Amino acid sequence: MTSSTAANAAAGDAASPDAARVEAAMRRALSLAEHGPVTGGNPQVGCVLVDAHGEIVAEGWHRGAGTGHAEVDALSQLGAARALTAQGLAAGTAPAEGLTAVVTLEPCNHTGRTGPCAQALIDAGVAGVVYALDDPDPQAGGGAERLRAAGIPVTGGVLEAEATDLLTPWLTSVRLGRPWVTVKWASTLDGRAAAADGSSQWISSTAARQRVHEQRAAHDAIAVGTGTVLGDDPSLTARGDGGELLSHQPIPVVFGATPVPPDARLRAHPAGLIEVGHRDLDAALRELVTRGVRRLYVEGGPTLASAFLRAGLADEVLVYLAPMLLGGPRLALDDLGVTTIADAHRLSIHRVEHLGDDLLVVARPTRTTHATPLEER
Repeated sequence: MTSSTAANAAAGDAASPDAARVEAAMRRALSLAEHGPVTGGNPQVGCVLVDAHGEIVAEGWHRGAGTGHAEVDALSQLGAARALTAQGLAAGTAPAEGLTAVVTLEPCNHTGRTGPCAQALIDAGVAGVVYALDDPDPQAGGGAERLRAAGIPVTGGVLEAEATDLLTPWLTSVRLGRPWVTVKWASTLDGRAAAADGSSQWISSTAARQRVHEQRAAHDAIAVGTGTVLGDDPSLTARGDGGELLSHQPIPVVFGATPVPPDARLRAHPAGLIEVGHRDLDAALRELVTRGVRRLYVEGGPTLASAFLRAGLADEVLVYLAPMLLGGPRLALDDLGVTTIADAHRLSIHRVEHLGDDLLVVARPTRTTHATPLEER
């Protein structure tokens, strides 16, 4: 939504801040949303409460499943005179009377671990609500209608593109009914993942390997095939610079019919272990999303990476490029089913990072997807 559109939408409410201040408040809400966890079933959401002059009175963000959503978190910061009690409103005037809630996602209309945010805003007495994105989940959505039915002015679509960029993995998972899939590999400049004798430690630099650990921690689960488990016996943990375990550990997921050996290091993984027992990727992804996996990091060898790409199930590709040449047959990818250049898997470069002497290229498929939303929030 443009500034003029936001201004027109708010024109009927004399207590509303002007469009420029609304957008400034939304940018603050987006920055707050980034404090929230990227893993787990819930989106990153931020909220600020502003007065008629656009001054921020309180702010909050969603801190993870089971905690108050961003709107409730912001309401709880209003102070003693305006605080919500465990039973509802504090004595006296409504705690958010005269304030506008500016939130990055449409307030939910769903009772899960917490109550509906739309009702919390109604009970708090807000004068208006401005949000960036409609909630794509039909069970959680509908908050805007509930607010309007209560007589509260609502404006949607403010800084929608920025909010979409922030929530792309979560939105993709909800709309497609499967996890957002990141496929990662490391290779030389000539596309080799190992030397002719199979040795590959270390193609990537220390800085690149640490970035991989950070990315593991930013996903709900990490996938490999049984070949990688039997050949490398990986631990698949996410660790810091000093080798310490990071606070969030991705659940290891092993694809393939061969069971993980009883003495494999994965059996001692702090997050547990999921053995898929087959290579039906579509079925496995549907199963994983029901188990709370919204982001999957595919770190297996060429066989598994190629399978996801061949099936069109990769939402993001991370390629670590080391400035060396190996030649030989050990390519980073196997057959993708491409027989002519017209059938090439085309990607758009999302960003490039320098990590020591290495490069990290982040790319996404140039395709449009359609699917049915799932329950969330």
